[in-house]
Amino acid sequence: MTTIDRRLLLLGAGAGLLAAPFIRPGTARAAEFSYKLANNQPLEHPSNVRGMEAVKAILEESGGRVDIQIFPSNQLGADTDVLGQLRAGGVEFFMLSPVILSTLVPNASINGIGFAFPNYDAVWKAMDGELGAYARGQIEAAGLVVMDKIWDNGFRQITSSTKPIVTPGDLEGFKIRVPVSPLWTSMFTAFGASPTSINFAEVYPALQTGVVDGQENPLTIMKVAKMWEVQKYCSMTNHMWDGFWMLGNRRAWAALPADLQEIVARNFNAGAERQRADIMALNASLKDELAANGFTFNDVDPAPFEAKLREAGFYAEWKKTYGDEAWAILESAVGRALA
Repeated sequence: MTTIDRRLLLLGAGAGLLAAPFIRPGTARAAEFSYKLANNQPLEHPSNVRGMEAVKAILEESGGRVDIQIFPSNQLGADTDVLGQLRAGGVEFFMLSPVILSTLVPNASINGIGFAFPNYDAVWKAMDGELGAYARGQIEAAGLVVMDKIWDNGFRQITSSTKPIVTPGDLEGFKIRVPVSPLWTSMFTAFGASPTSINFAEVYPALQTGVVDGQENPLTIMKVAKMWEVQKYCSMTNHMWDGFWMLGNRRAWAALPADLQEIVARNFNAGAERQRADIMALNASLKDELAANGFTFNDVDPAPFEAKLREAGFYAEWKKTYGDEAWAILESAVGRALA
């Protein structure tokens, strides 16, 4: 068993007890800066494993001056609600998908263009390079602080309770849950599906009650959310790569002296690097594990799906939406023309 597997097992065992934020070592005196970090990931997700390590290191290295409390699993509200809290200062840090962040920062979602990235090498070259720098510039211009390293959510796959999704035609009329984001809605509408925007906290009951027939997420999310209990088929479409930016409230960030900013940023960025490695390791074994739990898997040829998006005008529409400059950066990052 790997180190991350052991940590996930231990944390997972206590997940059902969590009605309050993480419990972690306190300090002998009250911290000078007591901040909150929210995310929508379950307790046992690598984001929270590595996030816990990061905030512990920040507490220690700051001499107890910066105490960051983690609130996982949408405990402070749905993503769109917490984004509002972040802007208002009710939450100081928030890990959020750039595609959902696009409700505030439209061009932040450019990494989520369907079938843009063929593999992780292309993802990290882009997101640690010019495309990531462009996205961070857009986020900062909207009044938020953002750390340099994006955390991994993974390549997204489609699940269904009714039938395997093998060709674009299988998505015709298919009721699928998508996150609250115009990009997701646009992509599945182009396939002829019936997308419904639902915050992650409400996905499981929506699948359980048949409000939607399917959903799409990375395998890691499917594991921790036990999607096999309400879904049968999983199609390995790899239709989108998604991550989590570590966002900060500008006023709360500015209140930290430069030395504390350095400690916080360095540890959050190091946590992102470690979490990426964790996700990579988990992906290698998750397919077999999920199959053992009941999922029926099928591989998918992405070419017809990409062709369908092109035929439906999806790429042309989003090139116009993002603008020529942003689209040129995306195509340069992935090494090929999309539109």
